[in-house]
Amino acid sequence: MERIRIQKHSIETLYYSISLILERASYYGLRLLIIIYMTGEVLKMNSTEALSIFGLFTGSVMLSKIIGAILGDLFIGNKKALFIGGMIQAIGAFCLCIPSTLGLYLGLFLIVIGSGFYTPNIISNFGKSYLNNKKQLDSGFSIFYLATNLGAFLGTLLIGLIGEKYGYNYAFIIGGLLMLSSLIPILRTKEKVVEKEFKHDLIIKKRILNISIVLMVVGLFWAIYEISYYRIIDLQVQFKDAITIEMFKNDWHSINSLLILPICIIAIIGWTYFYTSQFFKLILGFIFGAISLIVLMSIPDVFTEKHLVLYLLSILFMGISEIHIAPILYSTLTKYSNPKYLAILISLAFIPTSMLIFSTGFFNDRFYDNPIFGLKLGVIIMIIVAIGLFGYIAWNKKTAKTLS
Repeated sequence: MERIRIQKHSIETLYYSISLILERASYYGLRLLIIIYMTGEVLKMNSTEALSIFGLFTGSVMLSKIIGAILGDLFIGNKKALFIGGMIQAIGAFCLCIPSTLGLYLGLFLIVIGSGFYTPNIISNFGKSYLNNKKQLDSGFSIFYLATNLGAFLGTLLIGLIGEKYGYNYAFIIGGLLMLSSLIPILRTKEKVVEKEFKHDLIIKKRILNISIVLMVVGLFWAIYEISYYRIIDLQVQFKDAITIEMFKNDWHSINSLLILPICIIAIIGWTYFYTSQFFKLILGFIFGAISLIVLMSIPDVFTEKHLVLYLLSILFMGISEIHIAPILYSTLTKYSNPKYLAILISLAFIPTSMLIFSTGFFNDRFYDNPIFGLKLGVIIMIIVAIGLFGYIAWNKKTAKTLS
C-alpha cells in the first residue's frame, strides 16, 4: 500500500457527480414507473406486452451507448455529446405525458437515445479529468459510483412517490426537469481534449491484456450477482411475514441501496489517501463476494427474524465486494486505454457483462428450482477468479524483476 501525495479531487469531480445524481434520479425514477404506467388505466396494456416493451427499452440502451460514444469520441466531442443526450432525454420524459401509445414509444425512444449519448461521454470526460493524477482514479470513480447509487435511490423514491400521489404526468415532468437540471453543472466543466500523442509505459499487448482480464472478471461478477439474486428474492418474499421490525418490514427492498452508500464513502476516503493496484482490489472484491454467498447459503429455507443478522451480513459483504469491483472497471479502462477512444471502449465494456448475464438465462429453471446450487457455483467461480488474479499479480512482479 502506498500513500498518495496529491490527495484532493478537482472541482470538476463535484460538477460531474451532481450532474450524474440528477440524471440517474431521472432515468431510474422514470424506469420505475414505465411498466406500472403501461398496464394502468391510460394505456391498459397486458403485462406480457408491457414487459416485452420494457425489455426492448432496456436492451436498446446498450446499442445507443455505442452510437453516442462513437459520435462523442470521433465527431462532436464528449461534452457536446452528453449535453445533446441530456436534452434529448429530457424531451423524452416530457413526451411520456402524451396519453397514448405514440407518446409512450416516442418518449422511450428519445430516452434511449439520450441516455446513450449522455452515459459513456460523461464517464469518459470524468475519467480524463484524472489523467494527470491516475492514483486517484479508483477514489474518483468510487465518488462516481456513489453518485450513481444515490441518484438511483433518490429518483425511485421521489418520482415513485409523486407518481403514486399526484399522477404519472407530474412524475414524468419532474423526471424531465431533473434531466435538464443535470446539464447545469456540465456548463461549468471543460471539454477534455487529448492534445499530446498518447504514450504509456506498458507495451500495448500488456495494456490490452489488463483491460481484457478486467472486462471478463467484472462480467463474471455481475453474472454471479444475477444468479445469487434468485436466493435473495426467495428470502425477501418471506420478509413481510417473518419480520416484525417496522423499519425492515416496510423498506426491506431498500436495504442494499442504503448499505452501499456508507461503504462507498469509506472506500472514497481510504483510496483518496492510500493506493493499491486495481487487481489487488479485484481480488478483495471476489473474496468478499464469496464470503457473502457463503453467509447467504447458511440461511435456512424457512426464514425467521433471528436470521435477519445473517441476511444483513450477506448484503454488507456483497456491498463491500461491489465497491471493490464496479468502479475499478472504469478506472482500469481510463488508466490503460487511449483516452481519445475512451467513451467507445466504455460503451463496448457493457457487452461482455451483458453476454455473460444473458448466458445465465439458459439455466434459469435450474437456478430457480435450486437457488443454493447457484450460490455454490458462484462461490467456486469467485474463489477461482481470486486465485487467478493473485497468480497474475505474482507473474507481473516476476516479469518486472526479470526485465529490470
